[in-house]
Amino acid sequence: MGLDEGVSVLDVARQLPAVPVLRDLCRSIAMLDAILSPEWEDRFYSFNAQWSSSEEMASMRNGSGDEYAIVFSPAGAFVRGFAHESQMSPYASDGPWPGVLDDVPEVFRACVQEPAFTDEDGMPVATACLWREPADDVWRTGTIDFPEDYEYGDGAGELFAILTAGTPSAYQEFAEDYYGVPVDLAAVRHVYALRPLTPEVVAALNPQLTTAEPGKDIVSIGYPRQS
Repeated sequence: MGLDEGVSVLDVARQLPAVPVLRDLCRSIAMLDAILSPEWEDRFYSFNAQWSSSEEMASMRNGSGDEYAIVFSPAGAFVRGFAHESQMSPYASDGPWPGVLDDVPEVFRACVQEPAFTDEDGMPVATACLWREPADDVWRTGTIDFPEDYEYGDGAGELFAILTAGTPSAYQEFAEDYYGVPVDLAAVRHVYALRPLTPEVVAALNPQLTTAEPGKDIVSIGYPRQS
């Protein structure tokens, strides 16, 4: 798939839901991917509820070089995206594109320099960045000097498409294309509602699994369990 032309991180900032809703959405799509793809290495979306003692991280990697990471913490949420085809890639300009990371608040500066989000030389790997603190009523971005020729832009439109759509049908369409199998929409809706998994829901998504098998992923994702 090519990058969504004309859609930038500014559009994504207007479309992303509030932090608690985004966190729930990230857990849902990670759980769905864990059921559809039992092998972690083959998944598109992941969620680590124990990324650190005070942070959780949602992530995406498409296997072709595009990725994102969302850090949830008491400070709010920090979002980093990297589209490898973007003309705003730090590898195209020997450093982050002007404005992408310059205005990140001090409370999130550690995320900018986080080794998991930088290359072997310590350069931040990002073409798009957003953040939101608890007192914010909108998502924030830097004051970005976008390139005049915006053929590919920052890649944010495609990177965050599932999150900005926010609907079970959007995930169903993605998963059927990516995993090449039919995906039951009712089962997707069940997981989007963060309802505990049942044998029927798991079987509808992946007949080769039982509810016992994704147990480790349920814990690592922080997905609700039967009481």
